[in-house]
Amino acid sequence: MDQQQQIAMVQQMRQQSSGNDQSLQPSLTYDVTVKEYTIPTSAGETRVLVYVPNRKKNEQAVTWPVFFNMHGGGFVLGQADGDDPWCRLIADRAACLVVNIDYKLAPEHKFPTAVHECYDVVKWMHSNADQFSANAAMFAIGGHSAGGNLAASVCLLNRERGGELPILLQIIDYAVLDVATEPGEKPDFPEAIPAHVARTFNAMYLSKPEDASNPLASPLLAESLSNLPEALIITAERDSLAEEARAYAAKLEADGVKVTHKEYAGAVHGFTHHGDVEMAEDAWYLMSDKLRNVFSRAEV
Repeated sequence: MDQQQQIAMVQQMRQQSSGNDQSLQPSLTYDVTVKEYTIPTSAGETRVLVYVPNRKKNEQAVTWPVFFNMHGGGFVLGQADGDDPWCRLIADRAACLVVNIDYKLAPEHKFPTAVHECYDVVKWMHSNADQFSANAAMFAIGGHSAGGNLAASVCLLNRERGGELPILLQIIDYAVLDVATEPGEKPDFPEAIPAHVARTFNAMYLSKPEDASNPLASPLLAESLSNLPEALIITAERDSLAEEARAYAAKLEADGVKVTHKEYAGAVHGFTHHGDVEMAEDAWYLMSDKLRNVFSRAEV
């Protein structure tokens, strides 16, 4: 299948998914201000949604720490707006700015476009922190499914570039971290992403098959994971991707990185957006509380 055929297929998938949204909503509402911005990146103009908590800041805190969020969708589906209610929760509960990145999708924009685009957003915010009352020394990054892959990849790219960005924490939520292994060889569950779907998404994301072994596409395959940010890794027990995330957590720990790993028993891929709201909220509370903890430690 050539790129034009891939584009035709994915456009049909996007049309079907846009009219079938049954995403969870938080049980509480959160008092935040949301504004849309367009940021210049290597991918062109990148749309972001910025969330600012309206709660009074601690009198000693003049600037906000920043969390960068990337949505899921197999690199080919979804948009930042799908994470909107949960970014509100994180902004309020973690007392931070949230920058929700609407990165470019494949197959129109193949690997490594989104990796560099997300990196550029973080770098731009670092250079322009003052206009957002952001703390340019306290950043964290995270994502869900494909977005978790991008978060891990941005951390690797930042290390490659000498750690120019102050990323203190990576949040990896049921992420695909190995696109090189044939999906049919991964653990299988009735509720899991079908292997043929994963295979199609991977083919749409990668420019050429050998890209699958690039650590910026498959972070698990990085030769070393040393000198990377602290990690919160969330896995779903009945998810074909849980095994590679467990392996990523173990490899991080072996390379001296502090890791918090929580696996949700009985959960399936995408459980933070679909399914049981109590379990989903537990995971979102874990993310926001970990952010608050890491940011507060950085202030000392």
